[in-house]
Amino acid sequence: MRQDPGGSPIVGVYPGFDDLLTALPSDAIVAVDMPIGLPEVSGKGGRGPEALVRPLLGQRQSSVFAIPSRAAVYADTASFSTVDAWYEAHRRASAVAAATSNPPRGVSIQAFGIFGKIREIDRLLTARPDLRARVFESHPEVAFWRLNDGRAMTLPKKIKGTVNPAGMEERRALLARHGYERAFLDQAPPKGAAADDFLDAAAMLLVAGRIARGEATSYPNPPGGDDRGIPVAIHV
Repeated sequence: MRQDPGGSPIVGVYPGFDDLLTALPSDAIVAVDMPIGLPEVSGKGGRGPEALVRPLLGQRQSSVFAIPSRAAVYADTASFSTVDAWYEAHRRASAVAAATSNPPRGVSIQAFGIFGKIREIDRLLTARPDLRARVFESHPEVAFWRLNDGRAMTLPKKIKGTVNPAGMEERRALLARHGYERAFLDQAPPKGAAADDFLDAAAMLLVAGRIARGEATSYPNPPGGDDRGIPVAIHV
């Protein structure tokens, strides 16, 4: 989701993160729901930002999962032709994560499922340091907490993998209070995106605006950094 100054929000699905950046103005600020900056050794609770924001979210804190080491994220970069190969790759990554964390900890299925996207952004920010001043990590539930005056959402977006209409409506109502038209929020998501992804993207767009105006807070503040100089913080 993007918005030009003075314009209306525009929704789209892009093949990759680089495609999104190409479609945006060269000075656009981007808030992305993806871990940015990877540790060599993952500590208790993850990299650091995760442990700082979880207490803010109450019952929603399980939505913030620990991010393992860079070695674990890059342990297996092959494509998977079978389910068995996918689970085998997960086991390998989990073993590397346990060997590069203190205390030792494997990789959750949820975290492993986004490793490809984490690597995509990590490679871009490694190759193009200029992007580090434009691309910022955020998190939807922390964003909703911030937009809701420091109160976590009371209802989950999903229950056992199924969209929870009440939780979705809670978030739509909050987004509407921050300027979105209800007709925009009520539309079907574009092909390739889920309904909860659509609302998360709307929250990320508001965070990008906060960052551009100098209103966002980072956790930690100031941000940390990984061994490649990539900032490590969640911004809301």
